[in-house]
Amino acid sequence: MISRLMILLLAFMAAIPELLAQNAQDERVLFTVEGTPVTVGEFVYIYAKTNGDKANFSRPSLEEYLDLYVRFKLKVQRAREMKLDTIPSLMDELAGYRRQLSDSYLIDRSIVDRLLEEGYAHLQQDVDFSHILFAVNQDPTPADTLAAYQRAEAVLKRIQQGDSFSDMAAQHSEDRYTKDRGGRVGYIAALFPNGLHKLEYAAYTSPLNKVVGPIRTVAGYHLLLVNARRPARGEVEAAHILVRKEGRSAEEARARIDSIYSGLQAGKPFDELARSTSEDSRTAASGGYIGFFGVSRFEPSFEDAAFGITTNDQYSRPVESSAGWHIIKRISHKPVQPFAIEKARLDGIIRKDPRFEEAKLGMLSRIRRESNLQENTSLLNGYLASLPDSFVTFRWKAPMPPSTETLFTLGKGYKVSLGEFTNFLGESTRQRASLAREGSAQEAARTLYEQFVSDQLLKHEEMQLEIKYPEFKSLMREYEEGILLFEATKMEVWDRASQDSAGLERFFGTVANKYSWLERGRITTFRVGIAYKEQAPAILEFARTHTAEEVKAKYNTAEMMVVATEEGLYEKGRNPLTAKMLWKVGGMSVLEENSRSRSMLFYKIDEIMPPMPKTLNEARGYVIADYQDQLEREWVDGLRRKFKTQINQKTFDSLVR
Repeated sequence: MISRLMILLLAFMAAIPELLAQNAQDERVLFTVEGTPVTVGEFVYIYAKTNGDKANFSRPSLEEYLDLYVRFKLKVQRAREMKLDTIPSLMDELAGYRRQLSDSYLIDRSIVDRLLEEGYAHLQQDVDFSHILFAVNQDPTPADTLAAYQRAEAVLKRIQQGDSFSDMAAQHSEDRYTKDRGGRVGYIAALFPNGLHKLEYAAYTSPLNKVVGPIRTVAGYHLLLVNARRPARGEVEAAHILVRKEGRSAEEARARIDSIYSGLQAGKPFDELARSTSEDSRTAASGGYIGFFGVSRFEPSFEDAAFGITTNDQYSRPVESSAGWHIIKRISHKPVQPFAIEKARLDGIIRKDPRFEEAKLGMLSRIRRESNLQENTSLLNGYLASLPDSFVTFRWKAPMPPSTETLFTLGKGYKVSLGEFTNFLGESTRQRASLAREGSAQEAARTLYEQFVSDQLLKHEEMQLEIKYPEFKSLMREYEEGILLFEATKMEVWDRASQDSAGLERFFGTVANKYSWLERGRITTFRVGIAYKEQAPAILEFARTHTAEEVKAKYNTAEMMVVATEEGLYEKGRNPLTAKMLWKVGGMSVLEENSRSRSMLFYKIDEIMPPMPKTLNEARGYVIADYQDQLEREWVDGLRRKFKTQINQKTFDSLVR
């Protein structure tokens, strides 16, 4: 299936770009083929897509492409006349493309694209914030959740009444890493760790110096105070030299780092000093190399010094941290990359983050509203009440025949029956069994009903894609017509050219002089085993005046094959081999060693054949290709006579720029 799509798209269509917005909806008719209209919007979309940067909308360019597109539409019209659009296998193929494309539009367009843009916007800034955490267990009861929320609300009220945020953090925060710092997290960069996306949204959107919350995350409830935002620092690649405070006085540590700094200023190489003086056992041996790091990886003093260096290969003045004194060398700096580069990395993170699943639920809620879901709750409740306890076992089977009563409706005329739901339940054996631990048969069925409704909402939304997304409609038309073009051309041209032996013979008779050999040399390749390398020069000299058979008779024995030969025909100038020797009978190459075949090689021209015509078998591949071209020209000429084509010249002229 993929091979067919690749062939047809490479033959005519380019990769998927965006529509030209101003022409996408232009419904003016540019031309018709047998009464079937082709709009300006369709033509401009395909013209711009195929030509890319060369789509200059000049008259010659448009006229050339119009002729190409008319021929394309003539072939599609012939395919429909042949009823290729009714062949089940081709329609299944098209349905497969549609499913793949639908997933892209429903998920990527509705969810991922927005999350990517949002995430990339967050990457542009580092945010400095403080928080107070009211922790909730990983599997909390409703009472636990409510209690944490109420504690957060109570503390928020006290802050609003004038209590200090830092004091409240010290007293109440359950984040043991920040509570002693008044809840201060410091600067961090997006994206926040998995499950903290709501805290991230608040950190990037809340006003500065205003407490907001409670904000629910996987950790619990947070009260948030955004202290500052700044342009993102990106990442710095660095090395350092460390003098530890431990085991020496403050004066001794400072004197030691100052001495090393003086050595650097005197011209001693940084990496050599790092290896000989740094007390960081993990990095000293590699010249102090730390690698790349971003914000919040190290202490603020260290980080500020590293990012404060503005030139590669420059180093900082001594800077103090809790570990000791450092001299930091900047190797390189990597800012936030352009969206096209960051996109792939962000995509991988986002699809694994709860924000993705929450966005999917939001999408389903939107579809539910827009689809005007109308449920027959009495029918559903009655059915659920009738389910036996065996429903959550492998023994339960869906009732037959399935009920035709309408369970719910979507949009205009999309009805889903109770029978469709019961069939879904019958096919969900594993899910039913797994839900047995979570409640009764009715509760399990209710859970599966929500899943079934979600599936139907997505199915209904897929049916609206051509209406909501004009480019989706265009792509589906391309896929369908491309498949039809491929099949029609295969049947009318390609198969005929390869299978019509008599027609191929007749065609060859009209163009035989087109296919000729250049001068060819009958060349013998001599291979001397690497074990007999010392004999190779003598074998070459003997071969100058003797045939291959005489060479083998002289040097090979029943127990030992020293030299092997093979013969081939090579066209002059079309094979690198012919450049290795003087082009005459008896011409020889120099001796060369071939490590792949573990042998010594040389070549000899035994005969030179003059230019001559190729036979049909010798030129078959080229002849078939040319015969296909002729058959296609004849096919298109016949289609032009058969199907009436009308071009709206005034509309066409309006496209010329």
